[in-house]
Amino acid sequence: MFSHITVGCSDLPRAAAFYDAVLIPIGLQRRVVTPDGGPAAACWVSPDRLLPRFYVYLPFDRQPASAGNGSMVAFLAPSPAAVDQAYAAGIAAGGTDEGPPGPRPHYGAGYYGAYIRDHDDNKIHIAFRGDVE
Repeated sequence: MFSHITVGCSDLPRAAAFYDAVLIPIGLQRRVVTPDGGPAAACWVSPDRLLPRFYVYLPFDRQPASAGNGSMVAFLAPSPAAVDQAYAAGIAAGGTDEGPPGPRPHYGAGYYGAYIRDHDDNKIHIAFRGDVE
Protein backbone atom coordinates (compact mmCIF):
# COMPACT_ATOMS: atom_id res chain seq x y z
CA MET A 1 0.00 0.00 0.00
CA PHE A 2 1.25 3.46 -0.81
CA SER A 3 1.59 6.12 1.83
CA HIS A 4 2.07 8.95 -0.65
CA ILE A 5 3.39 9.89 -4.07
CA THR A 6 5.25 13.14 -4.77
CA VAL A 7 6.09 14.95 -8.00
CA GLY A 8 8.11 18.11 -8.33
CA CYS A 9 7.01 21.40 -9.85
CA SER A 10 8.55 24.76 -10.70
CA ASP A 11 5.46 26.90 -9.97
CA LEU A 12 3.31 25.68 -7.08
CA PRO A 13 0.21 27.86 -7.66
CA ARG A 14 0.12 26.83 -11.33
CA ALA A 15 0.65 23.14 -10.44
CA ALA A 16 -2.04 23.30 -7.73
CA ALA A 17 -4.54 24.79 -10.20
CA PHE A 18 -3.70 22.08 -12.76
CA TYR A 19 -4.08 19.21 -10.28
CA ASP A 20 -7.29 20.71 -8.84
CA ALA A 21 -8.68 20.67 -12.39
CA VAL A 22 -7.68 17.03 -12.93
CA LEU A 23 -8.20 15.48 -9.49
CA ILE A 24 -11.40 17.08 -8.23
CA PRO A 25 -13.47 15.44 -11.03
CA ILE A 26 -12.30 12.01 -9.87
CA GLY A 27 -13.26 12.67 -6.25
CA LEU A 28 -10.05 13.87 -4.59
CA GLN A 29 -9.81 17.08 -2.62
CA ARG A 30 -6.92 19.37 -1.78
CA ARG A 31 -5.79 19.58 1.84
CA VAL A 32 -3.86 22.39 3.44
CA VAL A 33 -0.25 21.38 3.98
CA THR A 34 2.06 23.09 6.44
CA PRO A 35 5.70 22.71 5.33
CA ASP A 36 7.91 20.91 7.84
CA GLY A 37 10.91 23.11 7.18
CA GLY A 38 11.03 22.03 3.55
CA PRO A 39 9.59 23.71 0.49
CA ALA A 40 5.94 24.57 -0.03
CA ALA A 41 3.59 21.80 -1.20
CA ALA A 42 0.04 20.96 -2.17
CA CYS A 43 -1.69 17.68 -1.25
CA TRP A 44 -4.77 15.75 -2.47
CA VAL A 45 -6.61 12.92 -0.71
CA SER A 46 -9.85 11.02 -0.86
CA PRO A 47 -12.51 12.85 1.20
CA ASP A 48 -13.00 9.84 3.48
CA ARG A 49 -9.34 8.81 3.99
CA LEU A 50 -6.09 10.54 4.93
CA LEU A 51 -3.93 8.06 2.98
CA PRO A 52 -2.73 7.59 0.38
CA ARG A 53 -1.77 11.15 -0.49
CA PHE A 54 -0.59 12.82 -3.67
CA TYR A 55 1.82 15.73 -3.20
CA VAL A 56 3.23 18.37 -5.51
CA TYR A 57 6.34 20.04 -4.08
CA LEU A 58 8.89 22.60 -5.03
CA PRO A 59 12.07 20.44 -5.02
CA PHE A 60 13.65 20.09 -1.59
CA ASP A 61 17.15 20.70 -2.98
CA ARG A 62 15.94 23.98 -4.53
CA GLN A 63 17.11 22.76 -7.96
CA PRO A 64 14.82 22.91 -11.03
CA ALA A 65 12.02 20.34 -11.10
CA SER A 66 12.33 17.60 -13.70
CA ALA A 67 10.13 14.66 -14.69
CA GLY A 68 11.41 11.10 -14.43
CA ASN A 69 11.80 9.37 -17.78
CA GLY A 70 9.44 6.41 -17.68
CA SER A 71 7.76 7.63 -14.48
CA MET A 72 4.00 8.03 -14.28
CA VAL A 73 1.34 8.39 -11.61
CA ALA A 74 -2.04 6.76 -12.28
CA PHE A 75 -5.22 7.96 -10.57
CA LEU A 76 -8.32 5.79 -10.27
CA ALA A 77 -11.52 7.38 -11.57
CA PRO A 78 -15.04 6.29 -10.53
CA SER A 79 -16.35 6.17 -14.13
CA PRO A 80 -15.41 6.68 -17.77
CA ALA A 81 -17.27 10.02 -17.63
CA ALA A 82 -14.99 11.13 -14.78
CA VAL A 83 -11.95 10.19 -16.93
CA ASP A 84 -13.34 12.36 -19.74
CA GLN A 85 -14.01 15.25 -17.36
CA ALA A 86 -10.59 15.07 -15.68
CA TYR A 87 -8.80 14.87 -19.04
CA ALA A 88 -10.72 17.85 -20.49
CA ALA A 89 -10.11 19.89 -17.33
CA GLY A 90 -6.41 19.03 -17.38
CA ILE A 91 -6.03 20.08 -21.01
CA ALA A 92 -7.98 23.30 -20.32
CA ALA A 93 -5.64 23.96 -17.36
CA GLY A 94 -2.61 23.83 -19.66
CA GLY A 95 -1.73 20.14 -19.65
CA THR A 96 -0.65 18.36 -22.82
CA ASP A 97 -2.19 15.27 -24.38
CA GLU A 98 -0.34 11.97 -24.07
CA GLY A 99 -3.29 9.80 -25.09
CA PRO A 100 -6.95 10.87 -25.27
CA PRO A 101 -9.71 9.19 -23.26
CA GLY A 102 -10.92 5.88 -24.56
CA PRO A 103 -11.22 2.15 -24.00
CA ARG A 104 -7.99 0.27 -23.49
CA PRO A 105 -9.10 -3.38 -23.57
CA HIS A 106 -5.49 -4.59 -23.71
CA TYR A 107 -5.22 -3.42 -20.05
CA GLY A 108 -8.31 -5.38 -18.95
CA ALA A 109 -12.04 -5.77 -19.44
CA GLY A 110 -13.83 -2.43 -19.07
CA TYR A 111 -10.58 -0.44 -18.79
CA TYR A 112 -10.94 3.20 -19.88
CA GLY A 113 -8.23 5.82 -19.53
CA ALA A 114 -6.42 8.95 -20.64
CA TYR A 115 -2.88 10.33 -20.33
CA ILE A 116 -1.80 13.93 -19.68
CA ARG A 117 1.47 15.75 -18.91
CA ASP A 118 1.48 18.65 -16.46
CA HIS A 119 3.41 21.92 -16.86
CA ASP A 120 6.59 20.30 -15.52
CA ASP A 121 6.32 17.31 -17.88
CA ASN A 122 5.14 14.84 -15.21
CA LYS A 123 3.04 12.15 -16.87
CA ILE A 124 -0.26 11.22 -15.24
CA HIS A 125 -2.85 8.62 -16.15
CA ILE A 126 -6.54 8.79 -15.25
CA ALA A 127 -8.04 5.30 -15.31
CA PHE A 128 -11.39 3.64 -14.81
CA ARG A 129 -10.89 -0.06 -14.17
CA GLY A 130 -14.09 -1.87 -14.97
CA ASP A 131 -12.36 -5.17 -14.18
CA VAL A 132 -11.59 -4.31 -10.53
CA GLU A 133 -14.01 -3.51 -7.74
